[in-house]
Amino acid sequence: AVQTVKAQGAQSHIELNDEQTANVKAIIAATKKAGLPERAAVISIATSLQESKLENLGHLGDMNDHDSLGLFQQRPSSGWGTPEQITDPEYSTTAFLKGLKQVDGWQDMALTDAAQTVQVSAYPDAYAQWEQQATDLVAQHWNS
Repeated sequence: AVQTVKAQGAQSHIELNDEQTANVKAIIAATKKAGLPERAAVISIATSLQESKLENLGHLGDMNDHDSLGLFQQRPSSGWGTPEQITDPEYSTTAFLKGLKQVDGWQDMALTDAAQTVQVSAYPDAYAQWEQQATDLVAQHWNS
């Protein structure tokens, strides 16, 4: 069972369409394939909610943060992979999880700290607002 977590601060919530739900399932599948627990999927989904609203974003040009792509807004220029790889949900999730596993003690950290250590965002506290929805989505889809 997913640990009940007291989510930090005010929580945000969005309605998901079929594509976003498919991306949730892809993140969960990649987490299981990596042999990581539900908490890793919660952190991944919350991060993707913040970065892309769970949309597999292509290049947005000037609206975009540099060359950030995909569910986690990873940058080819920062060594995350090729544009094709980064816009593959399984690849991008696996890359995020690889970063997460290198964070010492990530399992016991506040979600926003774990996510921020991997993502190095300009808005380090922004991930916390998605913890409740991410927890609910993992609870809903982990065994489906």
